[in-house]
Amino acid sequence: MKKALMVIMCVVAVFCVSGCQKEQPKLYIYNWTYYTPDAVIKGFEEKFGVTVVYDEFASNEEMFAKLKAGGGGYDIAFPSADYVSIMIKEGMLETIDRSLVPNFANIDPALVSGITYDPGCAYSVPYMKGASGIAVNTQFVSDYKKDMSIYLKPELKGRMTLLDDMREVMGLALKANGHSVNSVNPEELEAAKTLVLSWRENIMKFDAEAFGKGFAAGEFWVVQGYEENIFSELDDAARAHTDFFIPETGGPYYIDSMVILKGSKNRELAHRFINYIHSPEAYAVFVDAFGFPSINVPARAIRTGKPVYTEEALENCELKLDLGDKLEMYNAIWEDIKVN
Repeated sequence: MKKALMVIMCVVAVFCVSGCQKEQPKLYIYNWTYYTPDAVIKGFEEKFGVTVVYDEFASNEEMFAKLKAGGGGYDIAFPSADYVSIMIKEGMLETIDRSLVPNFANIDPALVSGITYDPGCAYSVPYMKGASGIAVNTQFVSDYKKDMSIYLKPELKGRMTLLDDMREVMGLALKANGHSVNSVNPEELEAAKTLVLSWRENIMKFDAEAFGKGFAAGEFWVVQGYEENIFSELDDAARAHTDFFIPETGGPYYIDSMVILKGSKNRELAHRFINYIHSPEAYAVFVDAFGFPSINVPARAIRTGKPVYTEEALENCELKLDLGDKLEMYNAIWEDIKVN
């Protein structure tokens, strides 16, 4: 009887210990595809004894629609500048407690001082500055200028794609015509639409998700996209015959930021993650993994790789801004482009 009682007590003790063990805190992140290296995520998890639950989106529009509808239960998201502005106006963001993000001091002051969409970075912390560009498979394409005229080449018909992103595509067209990526001038927008339609004659499709895989497979020879999406799919041999450039006429550049979503249940942990990202060691891993230029100043000295494109390549580019109700002009034009 005593033996049976002892066995029961041991079993109960085992269940109590296993049941009473504290579950690791979880941080819920909603980020762009291919946008945080696994090594950085694992480093954060190990350092703070947490689990990161990581979901991905392909466009600002997709991200915003899901969050606005109440989906996800995320703590941190990574909107671009124009959507940071929109989300602030919509009351979707918590303020940033700068005392919990001392590594904010590592961000290039020139970048911070130029931010107008969230003055003082009250609601956002810059994550990355960059631009979409054009990737060319030089095995099949050799005679081209480093601008959008490549999309007018009839011999490449059916072998090219453009992003399924109206601000990105329209921004390139506006810049190619010598206008601002934030233009709301009807005549300038109509001229940009005409140019995009001429590009549309030669592309296979508008694609914001699979362009990297299609390029790597040789299905497409010219794609507009983000270099991290493209080069993440390429082996060393394929990289050797890939040319990636920002059009010389310029285009839209973006500043993607980390924001804490209103109602986050893990605000302190979210601040820890944001601060961790901007530790020089973690940020150096980040930019080396994807070939970005570094907005984190100390990380520039310890990174081991070269960026795919430099800050100088962005000189003719312009930051996309929130257009307010004028965005409807773009929506109408984009709908016409897509259905024509």
